[in-house]
Amino acid sequence: MSGLAAAGPEDMARLLALGELLGRPAIAFDEFPLRKLVRNRRILVTGAGGSIGSELVRQIAALGPGHLTLIENSEFNLYAIDQYLREHRPEVSRTSVFCDIRDRNVLDDWFTREQPDVVFHAAALKHVPMAEDHPLESIRTNLLGARHVADACQSHNVGVMVFVSTDKAVNPSSVMGAAKRAAEAYCQAMDLEAGPTRFVSVRFGNVLGSSGSVAPLFQRQIAEGGPITLTHPDVSRYFMTLGEAVSLLLQAATLREMPSEVRGGVYVMDIGDPIRIADLARLMIRMSGRRPEQDIEVRVIGLRPGEKLDEELIHPDEDRILRTASGLSLVGPRTMALDALRACFDRMQDAVTRLDREAAITHLREIVPEFEPIGSETGLPSAVNS
Repeated sequence: MSGLAAAGPEDMARLLALGELLGRPAIAFDEFPLRKLVRNRRILVTGAGGSIGSELVRQIAALGPGHLTLIENSEFNLYAIDQYLREHRPEVSRTSVFCDIRDRNVLDDWFTREQPDVVFHAAALKHVPMAEDHPLESIRTNLLGARHVADACQSHNVGVMVFVSTDKAVNPSSVMGAAKRAAEAYCQAMDLEAGPTRFVSVRFGNVLGSSGSVAPLFQRQIAEGGPITLTHPDVSRYFMTLGEAVSLLLQAATLREMPSEVRGGVYVMDIGDPIRIADLARLMIRMSGRRPEQDIEVRVIGLRPGEKLDEELIHPDEDRILRTASGLSLVGPRTMALDALRACFDRMQDAVTRLDREAAITHLREIVPEFEPIGSETGLPSAVNS
């Protein structure tokens, strides 16, 4: 178990940084290989205005890139990260691009113009219940959009693409997780083809402070006087800080020069034991100087469609190939032949275009047979039957 339950009352009473909620020391990476990766290189980041993407841009900008390309489909988020660079890193050459990764032609055009050396693909739909309500949008972005980025990298001889995945891709119970797993499989198959681009996939746990994290929700609920809402008293999740998540992406990119026998793997980070969300909620209440149940109610509202009690970082059929000194593990590939994957992705694209939710889910399960949807009587996500 994490150190949450063992924290003393004086620790709980003071306001701590989000990272201190982990109950473990933050993981630090050697900056030298990161600087070597980025310095004077042309770097492209998708989802550049999101929680992970914007932090990635900030860290990359501090390492002296030759040029930064920011791909973002939110006008405000693109404006915000561009403004940050304008004010804090005016020396960094950059192109800010209002672009949706789901538009293959526009995306390919920008790759032609920008000619990146390294690509970090962080654009995604991350909220599980929202993805369950809009499964076609989740598939368009998390699966087909990822394919567009991967294909563009291969076509334009990008040196390495780093794909941001999630623990929800392991034995997925949600459309979001299954689409991410299918995209993982595509990147793995592309890497096994031994083309000009190395494809590196990285699985995250929940990132504290990100837009998809429960911590900001709890902070807001506490500030409003409660209640704090829990989906289930026994839910637990793996957590990492935003800084750790971004450093992990950069570190994984530096390890691309691996021998061919370890192509197609997925990197995960040793981030300790899962944390019970109920413990996290009560700790955050105490940190605010209040008392759980007395000053702030903790209310259980029930699991939402697609949500599991526990997540996993490694599938039972995946073997650890190596473990680095910095706490990264590489697990072996588990994928389909690339031609078969492309054919299945094409069928899914057709189903999405026809707005055929049921067919799209069926094709998704062809790629991810372990996908077991949670939240409806028929075994399909709730939105499929709406």
